[in-house]
Amino acid sequence: MATWPAGEGTNAVNRFQTTRWSIVLHAGRETAGARAALEELCRTYRSPVIAYVRRRGGSVDEAEDLGQSFFARFIEGAYHAQADPARGSFRAFLLTALKRFLDDDAERVHAQKRGGKIQFQSLDAYDESEAQNVADRDTPEQAFERAWAKAALRAAMHRLKAEAAAAGRSGLFDQLCEFLAERPSEADYERVAEALKMRRNTVAVSVHRLRQRLRELVQDELAETAIDTDALNGELDQLRKSLGAVMNTG
Repeated sequence: MATWPAGEGTNAVNRFQTTRWSIVLHAGRETAGARAALEELCRTYRSPVIAYVRRRGGSVDEAEDLGQSFFARFIEGAYHAQADPARGSFRAFLLTALKRFLDDDAERVHAQKRGGKIQFQSLDAYDESEAQNVADRDTPEQAFERAWAKAALRAAMHRLKAEAAAAGRSGLFDQLCEFLAERPSEADYERVAEALKMRRNTVAVSVHRLRQRLRELVQDELAETAIDTDALNGELDQLRKSLGAVMNTG
C-alpha cells in the first residue's frame, strides 16, 4: 500500500483556517456559511452514520430514518457548538454525537415525523448499496470507520472525475478509473492501450498520475474534516487502517 502524504508544514495554519470543519467550529451557532459547511460535511459523510446504525441492529429503513433524524438534530440543535475548537476532527465528534443520540431515550424511535426541514440525499447510488451491505464481521465502530474511509475516497473520486472532465479527458478517465482501486494486470494494460490507441507505457504513466492525484484529493478531503495538522495526520492514519481491506494503492 502506498504511503499517503503527510500534513503540510509552513502553510498548515492558513490551510486549516478555511477548512469546512474549522469554519463550523469557530463560527459556533452563527453564520449561513458555517451552516452550509456543516451541511456539506454531513451530506458527504452520511453513509458512515447509516452503517453504524445498521450494525447496531437496525434495518435499512430504520437506519435511514434514524440517520435523517440524527442529522436534523445535529444541525438544528447546533451539536457542534459543544465541540472543543482547539482539537479533534469531525469524524471523531460525529461518532461521539451519534452514540449519544442513539443512547438517548427511546421516544425518538416513535417520533411521528423525523428529519425536520433538512434532507440529506445520497451522493450517488453507491451510497445506498454501502448502507445495505454492511459486513457482518464488523462492530458498529468498525462499520462506521470503513464507511467513512469509503466516503472520503468516493468524494475524492468525484473531484478527480470533475477535473478530468474540465480537462477534456473524460474518456481517458472512464477507461482508467477501474485501475485506481486495484493495480491493473499486464493484460489490463494491453486491453486499455489497444482501446485507447495508446502505448502500454503511456497508459501505465497515466494510471500512476491519476492514482497520485487521487491520493492528494483524499488528503484534501480529509483536511476539510480536521482542525490542524495533528488531526489531519490522525485522519490519514485511520484511513490507512480502514482502506487496507478496501483499496490497494501503489
